[in-house]
Amino acid sequence: MLQTYQPKRAAMSQSFSIRHGTYRVWRWNADALATPERPLLVLTHGWMDVGASFQFMVDAMVSTRPIVAIDWRGFGQTSMPPTDSYWFPDYLGDLDALLDALSPDASVDLLGHSMGGNVVMSYAGARSERLRKLINLEGFGLPATRPQDAAKRLRSWLDELRSPATLRDYDDRQGVAERLVKNNPRLTPDRAAWLAQHWAEPRSDGRWHIQGDPAHKHVNPMLYRRDEIVETWREIRCPLLWVEGAQTDVTKWWGNRYPRSDFDDRLAVVKQVRRHTLADCGHMLHLDQPQALAAVIESYLDS
Repeated sequence: MLQTYQPKRAAMSQSFSIRHGTYRVWRWNADALATPERPLLVLTHGWMDVGASFQFMVDAMVSTRPIVAIDWRGFGQTSMPPTDSYWFPDYLGDLDALLDALSPDASVDLLGHSMGGNVVMSYAGARSERLRKLINLEGFGLPATRPQDAAKRLRSWLDELRSPATLRDYDDRQGVAERLVKNNPRLTPDRAAWLAQHWAEPRSDGRWHIQGDPAHKHVNPMLYRRDEIVETWREIRCPLLWVEGAQTDVTKWWGNRYPRSDFDDRLAVVKQVRRHTLADCGHMLHLDQPQALAAVIESYLDS
């Protein structure tokens, strides 16, 4: 019998019809009144994650504020039309439509982790007036590309379309939990057992399947244009909190293709930045150190 984490703050599930699909969001403190000083806090997750994974961080928060976490298209319980590839601008379009539905007349505080961090940074450059404060949890962006890489990237994409991507399935919920702990040894077994039921689901074949579209594994046919990203970040007008884990090693992802000095140069164009590093913490900050992260975020939001 799995010993499962017991949430301290219950989340309410809600669906919105957004851009030809159905977006699922998770609400905490739904009865709390949003104010200009303490507006709605919107949480966005990273690649192959789900909105429910913010539960531990939300439980660690001291203050009561309205909070929403979203499942991005192709993740969790958000359903969108089938696709061969996922296009980054679609996440911005989805977020814009969601904020129109969630907080049409008031600005919000916006947080993104990893892929979600990259989305919220671009969104803040385009829609700073919609945000009071911005939080980026290790949304580093990607290594710069060169125009001469374009043909190679297109060939890779075309080749991948011939063999659709797949994701591993599991015997049971415990198998999913064990996979989560293997991915991240800092994740405690009880939290992994709780998260497993949101990260994956049982299907008619009796197997547990990850709630993520395998098409996310396909390379994007369009190059990542560093200079355009930097100019978008330059347009951010709201304050930004950047948080990273002390044990995060970006060379595992990119080797020497993306030196830290490059990222520091990018972040330097944002006008108001507060930086914080969490000890004993890797890339999954909200899972590794939810209490410490919650304290840093609340201090920033309430300052």
